[in-house]
Amino acid sequence: MKHFLKRLRKDKIGIVGFVGIAMVIIIGLLAPLIAPYGPEEMSQTHVMEGPSKEFIFGTDEFGRDIFSRIVYGAQVSLQVGLIAVGIGAGFGLLFGLISGFFQGKVDQIIMRIMDVFFAFPDILLALTIVAVLGPSLTNTMIAIGIVFTPVFTRVVRGTVISVKENEYISNAVAIGVSPVKIIVKHVTPNIMAPFIVQVTLGLSGAILTEAALSFLGLGVQPPNPSWGVMLNDGRALMEFAPWTILFPAGAIIFTIFCFNLFGDSLRDILDPKLK
Repeated sequence: MKHFLKRLRKDKIGIVGFVGIAMVIIIGLLAPLIAPYGPEEMSQTHVMEGPSKEFIFGTDEFGRDIFSRIVYGAQVSLQVGLIAVGIGAGFGLLFGLISGFFQGKVDQIIMRIMDVFFAFPDILLALTIVAVLGPSLTNTMIAIGIVFTPVFTRVVRGTVISVKENEYISNAVAIGVSPVKIIVKHVTPNIMAPFIVQVTLGLSGAILTEAALSFLGLGVQPPNPSWGVMLNDGRALMEFAPWTILFPAGAIIFTIFCFNLFGDSLRDILDPKLK
């Protein structure tokens, strides 16, 4: 950890990404304190107003404060990102460890199933799953988690196969250590670097996928605050009220950009070949 923090302090791009992520997390956690209005609070006298001192991001067609909705929308994006990536990373770690360590028929079965999922574009597969389960926040997180599972599985499997070639694994097998103990104590700790990097990059992908599904009407349902829902609502108003779509789009771009910056920095810092 000391070495990691030392290298991170020298990486200005990584610090920018980390600070940006910290800002989004703080905004999401403190949304009730930061937002001047409720996310669904309407005003008949302030409909479609441009940015001003009272409404810094303007209002939408229902008189709702766009800044407040973006702030509360950060909660939705972070919730979807963490839970969806948690689902995909959890199953991906399990399948990747089993597939990479035991190989043989088990490996063939797991990877062929993952190849089936890889045959579909991510957004198309997520759309299909949500269409079957029904549009809701919970089903959106499940769909994104399923879509991300093959990516984590492949990353973990490849790393496990590489780690298995080390002498300490051969020695553990030779003295009769059980496979479960080898996986838990010797393999898993040594595959965490690329796994953590993939988790960080997966968070940005999950946030973008949620926004896309909500934009298409299959994710978070109105009037709940979601950046994707706000984009969909502002789509018809962008010609004469561009602020209704520019600020939600900016929030998505900023968040994904920060996660990608931090993920790239993590990859450079944790890669032993670059040390």
